Amino acid sequence: MKATLKSEEIIKLLACYLLSLKIGFSYWVFWVWILAPDLSMLGYLINARIGAIIYNVFHHQGIALILSLAGLYTGYRGLELAGLILFGHSSMDRIFGYGLKYTDSFKHTHLGQLKNK
Repeated sequence: MKATLKSEEIIKLLACYLLSLKIGFSYWVFWVWILAPDLSMLGYLINARIGAIIYNVFHHQGIALILSLAGLYTGYRGLELAGLILFGHSSMDRIFGYGLKYTDSFKHTHLGQLKNK
Protein backbone atom coordinates (compact mmCIF):
# COMPACT_ATOMS: atom_id res chain seq x y z
CA MET A 1 0.00 0.00 0.00
CA LYS A 2 1.31 3.43 -0.80
CA ALA A 3 2.54 5.75 1.96
CA THR A 4 -0.39 8.12 1.49
CA LEU A 5 -2.94 5.36 2.04
CA LYS A 6 -1.03 4.07 5.06
CA SER A 7 -0.89 7.55 6.56
CA GLU A 8 -4.65 7.84 6.07
CA GLU A 9 -5.18 4.62 8.05
CA ILE A 10 -2.78 5.78 10.79
CA ILE A 11 -4.81 8.96 11.16
CA LYS A 12 -8.05 6.95 11.41
CA LEU A 13 -6.52 4.67 14.06
CA LEU A 14 -5.32 7.63 16.13
CA ALA A 15 -8.69 9.36 15.72
CA CYS A 16 -10.44 6.28 17.12
CA TYR A 17 -8.08 6.27 20.10
CA LEU A 18 -8.62 9.98 20.76
CA LEU A 19 -12.39 9.59 20.46
CA SER A 20 -12.28 6.77 23.01
CA LEU A 21 -10.61 9.22 25.39
CA LYS A 22 -13.15 11.92 24.54
CA ILE A 23 -16.10 9.68 25.45
CA GLY A 24 -14.59 9.00 28.84
CA PHE A 25 -12.58 5.79 28.68
CA SER A 26 -9.17 5.51 30.30
CA TYR A 27 -6.10 5.75 28.06
CA TRP A 28 -5.36 2.01 28.28
CA VAL A 29 -8.84 0.59 27.48
CA PHE A 30 -8.64 1.09 23.70
CA TRP A 31 -5.23 -0.61 23.49
CA VAL A 32 -6.27 -3.56 25.65
CA TRP A 33 -9.19 -4.35 23.32
CA ILE A 34 -7.59 -3.44 19.96
CA LEU A 35 -6.78 -7.06 19.02
CA ALA A 36 -10.15 -8.51 20.07
CA PRO A 37 -11.63 -8.36 16.53
CA ASP A 38 -9.01 -10.89 15.42
CA LEU A 39 -10.93 -13.55 17.33
CA SER A 40 -13.15 -13.53 14.24
CA MET A 41 -10.40 -15.51 12.49
CA LEU A 42 -11.64 -18.55 14.41
CA GLY A 43 -14.30 -18.83 11.69
CA TYR A 44 -11.55 -20.16 9.43
CA LEU A 45 -11.55 -23.31 11.56
CA ILE A 46 -14.89 -24.14 9.90
CA ASN A 47 -13.87 -23.29 6.32
CA ALA A 48 -12.58 -20.39 4.20
CA ARG A 49 -16.05 -19.18 3.17
CA ILE A 50 -17.47 -18.98 6.70
CA GLY A 51 -14.17 -17.61 7.98
CA ALA A 52 -14.18 -14.80 5.42
CA ILE A 53 -17.79 -13.85 6.18
CA ILE A 54 -17.23 -13.70 9.94
CA TYR A 55 -13.88 -11.94 9.55
CA ASN A 56 -15.35 -9.32 7.22
CA VAL A 57 -18.24 -8.53 9.58
CA PHE A 58 -15.73 -7.70 12.32
CA HIS A 59 -13.40 -5.76 10.00
CA HIS A 60 -15.89 -3.75 7.95
CA GLN A 61 -15.50 -0.05 8.66
CA GLY A 62 -19.12 0.70 7.74
CA ILE A 63 -20.41 -1.73 10.36
CA ALA A 64 -18.02 -0.20 12.90
CA LEU A 65 -19.39 3.28 12.15
CA ILE A 66 -22.98 2.06 12.54
CA LEU A 67 -22.12 0.57 15.95
CA SER A 68 -20.46 3.80 17.10
CA LEU A 69 -23.37 5.90 15.87
CA ALA A 70 -25.85 3.56 17.57
CA GLY A 71 -23.91 4.00 20.81
CA LEU A 72 -23.87 7.76 20.35
CA TYR A 73 -27.61 7.82 19.63
CA THR A 74 -28.56 5.59 22.57
CA GLY A 75 -26.02 7.05 24.96
CA TYR A 76 -24.48 3.62 25.53
CA ARG A 77 -20.75 4.34 25.66
CA GLY A 78 -19.78 0.66 25.55
CA LEU A 79 -21.36 0.29 22.12
CA GLU A 80 -19.72 3.48 20.97
CA LEU A 81 -16.34 2.16 22.16
CA ALA A 82 -16.92 -1.20 20.44
CA GLY A 83 -17.46 0.59 17.14
CA LEU A 84 -14.32 2.69 17.66
CA ILE A 85 -12.29 -0.42 18.43
CA LEU A 86 -13.60 -2.25 15.35
CA PHE A 87 -12.90 0.77 13.15
CA GLY A 88 -9.47 1.36 14.67
CA HIS A 89 -8.56 -2.30 14.39
CA SER A 90 -9.54 -2.47 10.73
CA SER A 91 -7.43 0.64 10.07
CA MET A 92 -4.51 -0.97 11.90
CA ASP A 93 -4.87 -4.11 9.78
CA ARG A 94 -4.94 -2.06 6.59
CA ILE A 95 -1.71 -0.31 7.60
CA PHE A 96 -0.07 -3.75 7.47
CA GLY A 97 -1.78 -4.75 4.23
CA TYR A 98 -4.57 -6.91 5.66
CA GLY A 99 -7.91 -6.17 4.10
CA LEU A 100 -11.36 -7.65 3.81
CA LYS A 101 -11.19 -11.28 2.76
CA TYR A 102 -12.45 -13.08 -0.30
CA THR A 103 -14.01 -16.48 0.34
CA ASP A 104 -11.36 -18.54 -1.46
CA SER A 105 -8.39 -17.87 0.83
CA PHE A 106 -7.35 -15.89 3.92
CA LYS A 107 -4.52 -14.37 1.90
CA HIS A 108 -6.82 -13.06 -0.87
CA THR A 109 -7.92 -9.58 0.28
CA HIS A 110 -9.47 -6.49 -1.23
CA LEU A 111 -6.01 -4.87 -0.95
CA GLY A 112 -4.39 -7.66 -2.96
CA GLN A 113 -2.74 -10.97 -2.28
CA LEU A 114 -0.90 -11.24 1.06
CA LYS A 115 2.70 -12.28 0.64
CA ASN A 116 4.62 -14.52 2.99
CA LYS A 117 6.99 -12.45 5.08
